[in-house]
Amino acid sequence: MQRLLRARRYKAASQSSLGSAMLRAISSASVLLLATSIAAHAGGDRALGKKVFNRCIACHEAATDRDKIGPHLLGVVGRTAGTAESFLGHYSEAMKSAGAAGLVWDEANLAEYLKAPKLKVPGNKMAFAGLTKDDDIANVIAYLKADPKP
Repeated sequence: MQRLLRARRYKAASQSSLGSAMLRAISSASVLLLATSIAAHAGGDRALGKKVFNRCIACHEAATDRDKIGPHLLGVVGRTAGTAESFLGHYSEAMKSAGAAGLVWDEANLAEYLKAPKLKVPGNKMAFAGLTKDDDIANVIAYLKADPKP
């Protein structure tokens, strides 16, 4: 009788271990899938970014180095703020000062600026209030980074 009880306990413990192992495997796979999804989202979609950039096109050019009301954005990722050679005489003092203080347009700084330009660089001349959707911001940054542009 005791052998039968031990056998049943062993079987129950084995099934519990198997269930725990499966649960851990499923949880790990779910975490990996979520992380991959977040990473893909963080990279943005340059084709969608081109569509969002249409909101910016009246004042900025991204496919050429032609300035408009605002500076061209060709090669902006990695550039120090307020330093586009062709636009030097037109930047606000706030933008020049931000660049002199070390502001470089990396993805994080661009994301902050595109969300709230007046908060990121108070006193800058850009009239645009900012993009509200994180997806739009990620997509515009992907578009600005793309070479060649889609």
